[in-house]
Amino acid sequence: MKLKTLIVLSCMLLGGSVFSAAQEVTDATALTDTAAVAAPRPIADLFARDSENDHGHSLTLSWTISPDDGAGQMNVIGYELYRALSPDGEFELRGKFPFGAASYIDVGAKEKESSQYSPDHTDFYYKVRALTSDPEVFTDSEIFGPVQSYGQWFNTGRIPVLVFVIGFLTTTVILIRRARGGADLFVRRLPGIEAVDEAIGRATEMGKPILYVLGLGTAADIATIASYTILGRVAKKVAEYQTGLIVPCYDPVTMTVAQETVKTAYADAGRPDAYSEDMVYFVTQSQFAYVAAVNGTMLRERPATNIYMGKFFAESLILAETGAFAGSIQISGTDEIAQIPFFVVACDYTLIGEELYAASAYLGREPLLLGSLKAQDYAKAAVILLAIIGFLTMNFGLEGFKELFYISN
Repeated sequence: MKLKTLIVLSCMLLGGSVFSAAQEVTDATALTDTAAVAAPRPIADLFARDSENDHGHSLTLSWTISPDDGAGQMNVIGYELYRALSPDGEFELRGKFPFGAASYIDVGAKEKESSQYSPDHTDFYYKVRALTSDPEVFTDSEIFGPVQSYGQWFNTGRIPVLVFVIGFLTTTVILIRRARGGADLFVRRLPGIEAVDEAIGRATEMGKPILYVLGLGTAADIATIASYTILGRVAKKVAEYQTGLIVPCYDPVTMTVAQETVKTAYADAGRPDAYSEDMVYFVTQSQFAYVAAVNGTMLRERPATNIYMGKFFAESLILAETGAFAGSIQISGTDEIAQIPFFVVACDYTLIGEELYAASAYLGREPLLLGSLKAQDYAKAAVILLAIIGFLTMNFGLEGFKELFYISN
């Protein structure tokens, strides 16, 4: 009997201990759950302003993060930005960011048809919501507003560009005025252009024509425009020497301009009656069909001189090799860097890159072209000098010079 009593009393004492332990665990869990879902303190100092140096439709916001951001229990796990047209209106979500974020640029679309359209000169109100791991527990900041976006007339972050443009334009105007005043502005000799007169003389002696190819560019391409000037010079010399001229064209608009260029050159040479429209003709706008036609002309007519000036692509080597096979003197020039090596190896003279543009001023000696060319040379020299100065200052740890040329988008 005594043994049974002792067993019962022991079970009662043990059960009480287990119950007390379970109760303590339950109470601790409740405290932890309460701490996990506690509402965080809101962000402070919310501020919005128009974004600088832009086309409008953008506002820059900043704030001080919540005191619970990154705290021991990590109450704040992120933020959400909301915007409305009035303090008591319906707020729409504009952005989400992780904890620690303290700024945001609210950029809207310029097109009214876009769902992200954000009009300028319109009052907006903002608030930032501090989020917790529980989607139902968050804290909103005070509402900031009204604030408006608008575009700027001038991007102050691009002042170095403005300074350079003003300097370049001033230099160009001064040099053009000097050229018009009769100043002899030096332009280094271009062997390829100087060889044109010799090539025309050779064609005259042999009684063979000159083939001039404008390339595959359109009349709006810079290389084709530069080629027109050279064509005018060649046509004038051809008219003076009474030599034949063949100008097959890839583009019909290019052909029309070339016809007028050659016709004017013949008139300037005093031989308008010697001009024939058959000198300049349209072939086709199919690349390799055009090349085949020009190659056929080379092999049939055996021109004394082939001149390739303009924009060329994969056909460059085909033309140049055929001309070399026909025994012609060949002078080429293009601004397509990938094609220059083919012209260099297969032609007698080659204008490399911008030498094609310089040829216009070199031949015509017109004040406008000559002054612009010299201004470009001075600009290149200035860029090289500034690059050297920048390299030296950076190596000596002087950051101030570099900052003078910082440009923002």
